[in-house]
Amino acid sequence: MESPKGEEANAILLLSCPDQKGLVYNISNFIYRHNGNIVHAAQHTSMTRKIFFMRIEWELKGFVIPREEIGMVFRHVAKQFDMSWELHFTDEVKRMAIFVSRHPHCLYDLILRHRMGEFRAEIPLVISNHPDLEPMVTQFGLRYECFPITPENKAEQEERELELLERNGVDLIVLARYMQILSDRFVARYPNRIINIHHSFLPAFVGPKPYQQAYDRGVKVIGATSHYVTENLDDGPIIAQDVIKISHRDSVEDIKLKGKDLERMVLARAVRLHLENRILPYGTKTVVFE
Repeated sequence: MESPKGEEANAILLLSCPDQKGLVYNISNFIYRHNGNIVHAAQHTSMTRKIFFMRIEWELKGFVIPREEIGMVFRHVAKQFDMSWELHFTDEVKRMAIFVSRHPHCLYDLILRHRMGEFRAEIPLVISNHPDLEPMVTQFGLRYECFPITPENKAEQEERELELLERNGVDLIVLARYMQILSDRFVARYPNRIINIHHSFLPAFVGPKPYQQAYDRGVKVIGATSHYVTENLDDGPIIAQDVIKISHRDSVEDIKLKGKDLERMVLARAVRLHLENRILPYGTKTVVFE
């Protein structure tokens, strides 16, 4: 995806460090001293852990440090305050692979949003463990690769998937209702770069029929959660969540339909936040600068 015509790129710093005096001054002064114009700035301090978080964005137009040297120069400021930091640019185009099984609703939504220009990303691959959705994907001109997975071939198939992802320069993996558990080795290759979506019935309603269980208990609210994938199943840092009301008039099918709508919306929000470099994971949590 190309930048809109005439758009000037901005630089983005995402950083965290022990909270201390002078942080905001030194970061903003670094930008000011090199003729940068700050266009967005947001910060947060964890009062319990005394950690400072910041996302700051400035215009590259007129900035005297060449973009390829900004990180090298900022490193001196970062070292002074023991910062963990990332530098990004708004004209970067991440390459996003979508993993899916047999439920198409999140996949459809991501592809259509991409087509409408809502995501600054490329989609070089759609990967599945079933062939069912290939006709739908290929009609959009996207590449579909199927890797059937059994307990016996799981390690081998994951290795093939990893090789394919690397060859295609994939930056981000989105699990759009991919009904396979990724191995620890797979997850370790993409830390904080695999996003999952699921309903928020856990841990109350476990098993294969959570919507039926929720209906039987007469729930009044259902939710969806999108998070980064870690080695602990469905326990990664949460990026986005939302809920919707349920009434006694809703059937199980009504609840499922509302759940699908919610999953589409929450997953799209999480993907957009990641692509716009608005998330700072720390420990089991995230700071999200919306």
